[in-house]
Amino acid sequence: MDALHLLFNAVTVIFIAVTMFAAGLATPLPALRAILTDFPLLLLALLANLVLLPLLGWGLATLFALPAAGFIALVLIASSPGGPFGAKLSMVQKGDVVAGTAMQVLLAAVGSLTFGPTSTAVLTMAEIGQGVSLDVAALVRTVAVLQLVPFAVGLVVRHYAPPAALSWHPAADVVSNVTFMMVLAGMLLGSWRDLAALLGSGALLAGFVLAVAAFAAGTLLSTGSPPRRTTMGGIASVRNVGPPLAAVGIAFNDERAVLGALAAVLVSGLAAVLPIAAVLGRRREEDTG
Repeated sequence: MDALHLLFNAVTVIFIAVTMFAAGLATPLPALRAILTDFPLLLLALLANLVLLPLLGWGLATLFALPAAGFIALVLIASSPGGPFGAKLSMVQKGDVVAGTAMQVLLAAVGSLTFGPTSTAVLTMAEIGQGVSLDVAALVRTVAVLQLVPFAVGLVVRHYAPPAALSWHPAADVVSNVTFMMVLAGMLLGSWRDLAALLGSGALLAGFVLAVAAFAAGTLLSTGSPPRRTTMGGIASVRNVGPPLAAVGIAFNDERAVLGALAAVLVSGLAAVLPIAAVLGRRREEDTG
């Protein structure tokens, strides 16, 4: 079991790093600069991901009357923006990959700073759990090593050696796709008992609704073309699992019930948004074909 856990962690790290590296290889520097200086888009994305979604998670947890473990898991997920699966969803839906990747990296970096205070405030006001106290510096280092550095390396290669970037990108994309499927399978196989135990709790449905609502909120609170807007929706719908896992380990002593609820929320959220991205991608492929 320990060996399988280590293997899953290793594949997850490879998926995150290679996905961000592939995104960097596909990102022209001028296009990235244009996204990061689009202040209306940035403000709307920050509003949706850092304010609206944590409040939405709190509201849904209350609406579905989730038990403490499910309540905590939903709030932790809702408070953690910038999941690397968001970059993959941008590719799946054939959206604005440059804008999506830039926004995902920015949200991951900002979210590593805001996650602790936000989740603590919500759980305290809801009188659930015992608060969250996290090593912010450790979260920032994790985001930097797994997401910012690979993206920056790919970006540098694309800027200074475009032929190399174009030749490496297909292979990196294949590795990203294969490891993505392995991570998804690992989440399902590794948490099926916990998922089965939570079938009657409402945690699965709450996670599903949160992801759909986040997709809608991210799309509406955006600017630009329809592909860019739905890309922002995909970025909002996929939350960053790293900080919540750290919170469970540090603040809740790896409580199994919270871990199981966390897996339930994550898997049901992916089950909600992957079909949306796939349908959008198929339609766009048909339109361009």
